[in-house]
Formats: sequence, C-alpha cells, structure tokens
Amino acid sequence: MTEKENSLVVVWSSGDREVALKMVFMYTLNSKLKGWWEDVRFIVWGPSAKLLSVDTELQEYLQKMRNAGVILEACKKCADLYEVSAKLEELGINVKYMGEPLTTYIKDRNVITF
Repeated sequence: MTEKENSLVVVWSSGDREVALKMVFMYTLNSKLKGWWEDVRFIVWGPSAKLLSVDTELQEYLQKMRNAGVILEACKKCADLYEVSAKLEELGINVKYMGEPLTTYIKDRNVITF
C-alpha cells in the first residue's frame, strides 16, 4: 500500500462548533481508532483556531485524538492572527507555518477539508 492510500489529512477551518463535534472530530478520531487510515493528521486552520482556544469540550475531544495517535498541527499565521498560538501549543498542537507542508500533503496524501 502506498503512503497516499494509507494517509489522511483533515483540515479543519470552520468556526462552527456543531460541525466540529458532529462530524469533523468524530470522523477524525474514528478514522484512527477503527484503522480506516494508518496515518491521520489533523490541521487546525483559520477560525477553528479561535474556537478551539476557548472551547473546553473541543479541547478534551482533541486530547482523545492525540491519545489515539492522531498527529495535531496548526497554521501559525492563522493562530497568530487570532492571538492563540500559545494556547494551541499548550494543547499539544504543533503550531507552524503550514503553506509548504499542506502543499506536500495535497500532493502525497488524501486531504479533506471542513
């Protein structure tokens, strides 16, 4: 199996809490727990960074993803715009500039956005 066939990147940019809880987080966590994808990465991008920084329920769910082995990343530029980079790092998220990494992911992996 190739890397692309086994790798999923979920880009979460929506500031909609219901979308996060009822779809994005649920699918991402189950993708890893149920072995639908071997390598699962979750990217916090845009308005989702602000929502995550203040929502404790989402933060707890995110920790479940991390504990299951989902790799957590966030766009530094976006997080800086919302002044939440430090908070996201406290949550165990690798906050970095994501333009180049996302471009590589798009070329080499399966990417879905919400």
